[in-house]
Amino acid sequence: MEQHVTPCEDAPPPLMYRVERPVFDEAYLHTQLLHPRERSPKTIRQRLAQQLHCSSERAKAIALSFLPILTWLPSYPVKEYLFGDLVSGLSTGVMQLPQGLAYAMLAAVPPVYGLYSSFYPVLLYTFFGTSRHISIGTFAVISLMIGGVVVREAPDSMFTIQALNGTSTNTTVFIDTEARDARRVHVAVVLTTLVGVIQLVLGLLRFGFVAIYLTEPLVRGFTTAAAVHVFISQLKYLLGIQTPRFSGPLSALNSVTAVFSDITSTNVTTLIVGVVCMVVLYCVKDLNERFKKKLPVPIPGEIIVVMVSTGISYGLSLSENYQVDVVRTIPSGLLPPAIPDFSLLPNLVTDSIAIAVVGFSMGISLAKIFALKHGYSVDGNQELIALGLCNFVSSFFHTFAITCSMSRSLVQESTGGNTQIAGLLASMVVLLVVVAIGFVFQPLPQTALAAIIMVNLLGMFKQFRDIPALWRTSKIELAIWLVAFVASVLLGLDLGLLVALGFAILSVIYRTQSPKSVILGQVLDTGLYCDVDEYEKAAECTGIKIFHSNSSIYFANSDLYLNALKEKTGVDPVHLQAIRKARKRKLKKESAERESQNHKSPRKMSAVVKLDVELGVTHKVVAGGSSQNHLEVQGNGQVAESHTESDSEETRFLEPLCPIHTLILDWTPVNFIDSVGAKAIKLVIKEYAAVDVCVFIAGCSRTLLAELRTLQFFTGVATPEMVFPTIHDAVLHCRRRTAPPTIPAIQ
Repeated sequence: MEQHVTPCEDAPPPLMYRVERPVFDEAYLHTQLLHPRERSPKTIRQRLAQQLHCSSERAKAIALSFLPILTWLPSYPVKEYLFGDLVSGLSTGVMQLPQGLAYAMLAAVPPVYGLYSSFYPVLLYTFFGTSRHISIGTFAVISLMIGGVVVREAPDSMFTIQALNGTSTNTTVFIDTEARDARRVHVAVVLTTLVGVIQLVLGLLRFGFVAIYLTEPLVRGFTTAAAVHVFISQLKYLLGIQTPRFSGPLSALNSVTAVFSDITSTNVTTLIVGVVCMVVLYCVKDLNERFKKKLPVPIPGEIIVVMVSTGISYGLSLSENYQVDVVRTIPSGLLPPAIPDFSLLPNLVTDSIAIAVVGFSMGISLAKIFALKHGYSVDGNQELIALGLCNFVSSFFHTFAITCSMSRSLVQESTGGNTQIAGLLASMVVLLVVVAIGFVFQPLPQTALAAIIMVNLLGMFKQFRDIPALWRTSKIELAIWLVAFVASVLLGLDLGLLVALGFAILSVIYRTQSPKSVILGQVLDTGLYCDVDEYEKAAECTGIKIFHSNSSIYFANSDLYLNALKEKTGVDPVHLQAIRKARKRKLKKESAERESQNHKSPRKMSAVVKLDVELGVTHKVVAGGSSQNHLEVQGNGQVAESHTESDSEETRFLEPLCPIHTLILDWTPVNFIDSVGAKAIKLVIKEYAAVDVCVFIAGCSRTLLAELRTLQFFTGVATPEMVFPTIHDAVLHCRRRTAPPTIPAIQ
């Protein structure tokens, strides 16, 4: 039984699209329809005057862009925002304390310098940053990159001292840790100064776009590798063993080998304290994640672990009785500013560029996420300036390079933070500890800090889930992720980042070198053209091939474009030329044989066939010297020319070399073309014209057409009449051009 489905009476009628106009080509559009605006070119002096002119409005705009705090602080809604910022600031500050102490260990400097780096930059970012929610300060990846440079420039071997054991001749080798730490602080400070200068200069030169070259798969693969480095570097603190710190290529493998070769000397007490701290932190983080909608503020697991482990260490004298390594000296108060030792600069340029770019990339990516979520915008150039000022100015106060922290930023945003007032309050919490109660954390076990670092890496290790997801979506992005990860693990973070960036750029080149090329067909009764291999309704136009390749045409891929054109269309002008020459030779040979036979025949012929091969025209020469065409009137009243043997030879020679008479190049996806590409296209147009195949171009943007005119493309074989605004315009033109002429009937 058939069921008839009646359409809903309330359904609106389909929206119709009717356009009736002549077929346009570029010659008509440029001369008749479109009239470009006449603009007199500005001189260099006029451009400079426009850029450097000064007015009260311009001065105000510059001041507001340089100090974004002036845009929101005067209208700060105290009743709505203050409580949320207060709770958020205290929560973030409590979290920033243990992370500052822990990440200083990654940077290979004493823990107190992590507190300095958690105060000065945060204070400065409040005034110069454009993001309202990110938490500036120490971060594991940047700290580890700094630590690698610091250890390379100030290794333990530079500070070994040999001392005699009493009256015996035996000597003991030990490390002057005080001199070593002082040297490492100098290196970290100079590196931070240079990082700040680079970020500041890039921001002033409006180079905020550099972050786009660090694609998301690259950053995630790189940060996952950094998490592996960080985890390996903390194993010795978790186990309580003494191993040297390695830097450079294969440093991760060397560190693992050193740890396992000395694993028999593990301090069991240190291991127990570290494992307990890790379990507690993991449980607290799990509770915060499960009940984040019910908890007014997250449970501060890090500060709880720090306070409890510090109390236990102090009460049980873990350092003296069980040889557990502790933080030891934390000086009270802030150090006076000092000028860095710039003699170290030449060795740090390459490392500072990598740290500057990675730090900015992580900061701007997280800032954009929060800005999109809360409906405001961030300025990439101003973010560069803000980070540059934070690093440069703070380096004079003995800090190391900083960026935003993902974990702290999430806490700052989720606990109700609305502006950087929350960051300002967090820096005040750190200042209070540094000035007043820093000595309380001197018994803090280093294994507890290692536990904090390791548990905070959990989010980064979850990025391994990207591998199956990228396998399903994009194999090229998966390759970028894996190359960034493997290169960074094996070669170190600096060289690994360089390799990953180079591979990402090569992947872009690969995509332009291997674009998808298809033949388009018309969807019946529409002006739409789609891939004939993919869609059933798309049918090719008789005698016309429409070629589409999703790439621009320039020196690197112009040959590939032409090869794909010939392969996809099946029309190779070189091959067709060879066929034509073979036909000419064969026809000339047959004609010569026929003439020789006629000369040898005893019977006189009343007519001789003369074939002009070059012109491709046959004449029938009749006795008496006159040339005559025989016409026959067919039954339907139409005129037909009588065919002779010579006429059949002419027809055979003049018949088309291939059934395709027109090629249409769809240039809708072409963004640009250079001189090499333009010359290649003109050459192929000439080659196809030699075998009676016309080439037309469709879908050019006005920008691309302007480039073609600049390149003097429309000279010789290429004319504006060959260019059409749409594929349908070109198809209609080709159909009319190749339609057979209508012969009127004889009355």
